[in-house]
Amino acid sequence: PLQGYYTRRGGVGESGDFITSPEISQVFGELIGIWYISEWMAMGKPNTFQLVELGPGRGTLTEDILRVFKQLASVLSKCDVSVHLVEVSPKLSEIQAAMLTGGKVQPNPEDELAYMKGISKTGIPISWYRDIQDVPPGYSFYLAHEFFDALPIHKFQRTEKGWREVLVDIDPEVPDQLRFVLSPSRTPATQNFIQPEETRDHVEVCPEAGVIVQRLASRIEKDGGAALVADYGHDGTKTDTFRGFRNHKLHDVLSAPGTADLTADVDFSYLRKMAQGKTATLGPIKQREFLKNMGIDLRLQVLLQNSGDTATREQLLHSYDMLMNPEKMGDCFNFFALLPHHRLVHPDKKDEPESKCPLPPVAGFNELLLK
Repeated sequence: PLQGYYTRRGGVGESGDFITSPEISQVFGELIGIWYISEWMAMGKPNTFQLVELGPGRGTLTEDILRVFKQLASVLSKCDVSVHLVEVSPKLSEIQAAMLTGGKVQPNPEDELAYMKGISKTGIPISWYRDIQDVPPGYSFYLAHEFFDALPIHKFQRTEKGWREVLVDIDPEVPDQLRFVLSPSRTPATQNFIQPEETRDHVEVCPEAGVIVQRLASRIEKDGGAALVADYGHDGTKTDTFRGFRNHKLHDVLSAPGTADLTADVDFSYLRKMAQGKTATLGPIKQREFLKNMGIDLRLQVLLQNSGDTATREQLLHSYDMLMNPEKMGDCFNFFALLPHHRLVHPDKKDEPESKCPLPPVAGFNELLLK
């Protein structure tokens, strides 16, 4: 709580320890904004629209989304739009407030669930919360971009004696040095988190991600909306992905705790399992496929035509390459969505697949178009 990385600093951006897609290109956030509007329209344009972001970083992504909302104000005109940010870091919430409201925020009294409130530069109310459970219920679109990878994991190793948990211990040979050890016997976590059908020899499980996905799925089932998760991850295939970043370089996770960004790839197969069938799930689909389906190529052409100078054009092409190149972010980042079941299947038309009124495909996920 006091010496944790995000409490102390949370180094997003070029001067920090890592850089995220919204920091690379405005197009990334714009296309996500369009995804939410297209889903809102597909669901019949409900009259309230809560955008809830988990771990909003510096607020860049929300700012890009709000710019799209402003440009499409005529579409959203009869809708009551509000933004709800779930942020535990005091440092980052200050940065978000400065970026999104120009610093026009006031702390909220203790008895309220939101600890801070403000109005965006485009006139939309923004509230800050420490926990997703504090966000008011209602029709909501959830966003988790590079959020789940920062949550703590348990690590397990298969041995001749069965599963053992990987633990952290003090190295007896070197004072002030930590080391990994295997638990001498089964731990409660080993019993709770290893699935009987597991085939891998090394497994990382993030119980907190499971709890959050359960909450999102319950909320979407009850109140409607959708959740979009973008993160680097895998579909239950990878093993040892736990690593640290400091100044944009890999950093030993056990040295100088609290000074580096610790991360582990998100296991989307686990998230799907934890949704427990309360919602439909789509993905994971590679970032380059998702952005291509969302029309990034067209958006790039428009921006290139509108940019007068060579430097801007080079920057646009460079950032496009960062987001789309399979060797860079294109393949390692994935998109995953939670949607109400009725969004994909007509409740009353299960027996008539040839119904006259097909559901609009979910933008970004071409698997639906294929079906």
